[in-house]
Amino acid sequence: MPVPLWRNRDFLLLWTGQVASTLGTRISGLAYPLLVLAVTGSPAWAGLVASAQAAPFLIWFLPAGALVDRWPRKRIMLAADAGRAVALASVAVAVVLGRITIGHLMVVAFVEGTLFVFFLLAETAALPHVVPKSQLPAAIAQNQARDQGADLAGQPLGGLLFGLGHAMPFAADAVSYVVGLALIVPIRRSLGEEQVAQRRHLLAEISEGVRWLWRQDLLRALVAIASAGNLAFSALGLTIIVRATDLGASSAAVGVLLGLFGVGAIAGALVAPPAQRLVAPKVIMLGALWWWVALLVALALAPTVFVLGAVYTVGALMGPIFNTTNAAYRYVLTPDRLQGRVNGVSRMIGWGARPVGALLGGISLGTLGAVWTFAALATWLAIVAAASTASRQIRRIPRLETLSSAS
Repeated sequence: MPVPLWRNRDFLLLWTGQVASTLGTRISGLAYPLLVLAVTGSPAWAGLVASAQAAPFLIWFLPAGALVDRWPRKRIMLAADAGRAVALASVAVAVVLGRITIGHLMVVAFVEGTLFVFFLLAETAALPHVVPKSQLPAAIAQNQARDQGADLAGQPLGGLLFGLGHAMPFAADAVSYVVGLALIVPIRRSLGEEQVAQRRHLLAEISEGVRWLWRQDLLRALVAIASAGNLAFSALGLTIIVRATDLGASSAAVGVLLGLFGVGAIAGALVAPPAQRLVAPKVIMLGALWWWVALLVALALAPTVFVLGAVYTVGALMGPIFNTTNAAYRYVLTPDRLQGRVNGVSRMIGWGARPVGALLGGISLGTLGAVWTFAALATWLAIVAAASTASRQIRRIPRLETLSSAS
């Protein structure tokens, strides 16, 4: 009988460390555009810095996945946290000295995004070595709650610290990475350090991960659904902001409304483990897709900001349940030696849809307005839900317990 997660020392060390560093990341995430606007007054420069931070998602996920399967995962996480601490501290120092430049910010944003990719894939691949397979869904759900809690608290805290001093959010983020590093060091268990000794060309190893994922019908379908969903959800935040503004919301009210998403998502993360035990997986996957179609229709019809916020909060419940289920199948079905590569391919496909969706969403908002953009997003997700309902892989998806016992 495995010990409960709250008594699993190594999991608690890893989880607690990432609570600190994820909160720090959210704090500086708000501070980047605020600092650029304070220095230049230009939203275009702020967008350029944001692009520098997002560019590593497209550049590094594939090679980083192969390297995570090749290098010791604990050392990757330690190096990533150390590198991010130094990078963010350099911004804080430059701000205090009055020497900050856009070029400096772009380099730091790119470095931070790059090290985030390596850390994320290493942590993802290490998790099955910290908790037993039977507890993976609960551990994934706790990680979801961690991220949503950081979203909920990080942005208001980032704004508060920036108001106290422009260097403070970046200093806080640097400290958060040091805390994360300090809590990873005492982890005792092997995190998959003894990778296969035989090494081939990096492209050959990446290709192996791509080919393996392509041959897995169920995982291929789940990745496709996640990518198609991200195409819509990457445009949702801006559409909410525009619609709330159209309904007369102040900037403060918009901030509160966006924060409500975190409340709903945390509740969803808490519900995810029992939902996985009690509800058939095909019901979760297909139910989530149709739930989101109904959500977008309700958002389009919301007559007031209050109703808009209530619908948005309730709609957020399903995301962590869907994400936890999706990730659990990837963990159970993927061999440890391929965890980094398969997760790298999956995330590149899934996250690669985000900039495309954001661009299309912006064009739609400029031409159609918020209500019809909601309608367009609902139509797209209805197509995805209908295709998924017709998919034999999704309709016949086995329970996780069956796969765990078979492996």
